[in-house]
Amino acid sequence: MSSNRIEQLVNDIRALSLVECAELVKALETAFGVSAAMMSSAPAAGADAAKPAAEEKSEFKVELLEGGPDKIKTIKALREVKKELGLQEAKAAVENAPTLIADAAAKDVAEQMKQKLEAVGAKVRLS
Repeated sequence: MSSNRIEQLVNDIRALSLVECAELVKALETAFGVSAAMMSSAPAAGADAAKPAAEEKSEFKVELLEGGPDKIKTIKALREVKKELGLQEAKAAVENAPTLIADAAAKDVAEQMKQKLEAVGAKVRLS
């Protein structure tokens, strides 16, 4: 235990009867706006620290949210990042934004797409 105060609290709680423990739980629920049931399903505070760091996301969805002020530049930029798109397809994607541009792009590819499109004034979201 990290402090004498905490040790004293633990000892005081051990000395309580079952009825007093139930009253203490209700008082804590009221004071902190939580429920014991809610807390029992949450992981222990130290459990998260023991887990390894979450793996970094490697695939991203790239979504064109808005075409920006100059749609022609956005269409050109979109065709640069998605070479398989024809002019009509790129135009439709920009005009019908929000549009999913890539469903599972690698992180670096998704960031490049975002950079090029935002450079011409488009709004892009990675998720």
